[in-house]
Amino acid sequence: MREAAVVPAQDGEAAVARKPGRPRSERAERAILDAALELFAESGLGGFSIEAVAARAGVGKATIYRRWPGKQDLLLDALATVKSPLPEPAGVSVRDDLVAMLQTMCTDSADPKRTRLFTLLLGEGETCPRLVQRYKETIVEPRREMIRSVLRRGIVTGELRPDADVEVAMLSLTGAVIAMGKHDAGELTRDFARRVVDEAMIGLSPRPAHV
Repeated sequence: MREAAVVPAQDGEAAVARKPGRPRSERAERAILDAALELFAESGLGGFSIEAVAARAGVGKATIYRRWPGKQDLLLDALATVKSPLPEPAGVSVRDDLVAMLQTMCTDSADPKRTRLFTLLLGEGETCPRLVQRYKETIVEPRREMIRSVLRRGIVTGELRPDADVEVAMLSLTGAVIAMGKHDAGELTRDFARRVVDEAMIGLSPRPAHV
């Protein structure tokens, strides 16, 4: 049985026991996820296997199976690391929260490596529709729900019209980023995110009461 490593005491403090292995485990997991992304980018799902990922990452297959039950679970977790997490809404201004979220989306969509990975995944829709569906459910949908929650909050606070269509508004905001990323990713700047939100706010803001 391995003994815990002991850090020598300094400045009269008591020695602190440190469990071994955790940094090594984290390095192995990062290596596996990186290898998974590299292999998928090179050969798509057809050349993607636990064996190939293990060889690329320099780990045994058992190390991967202890963390992921199958290759789809591994690939989904790897792809999840590619998308930057959307910032938590500050809750002060609907406009500011939406701009911050779209700025993050613009940064991701402007990265050609990230875009290629997700284009490859969506291209697997015919051969592996369940994988694409799981990607949408576990990665895309939670991000969309964050945007919906900001829009719903805006209706409650009066920043947005009470009859605003939350679903259409969310799709309009995210769709603008997706469309620009496909046609001119160089335009996906912080200013683009602000422009998209400001244009959307014109239609979403409460209309002045008729006198």
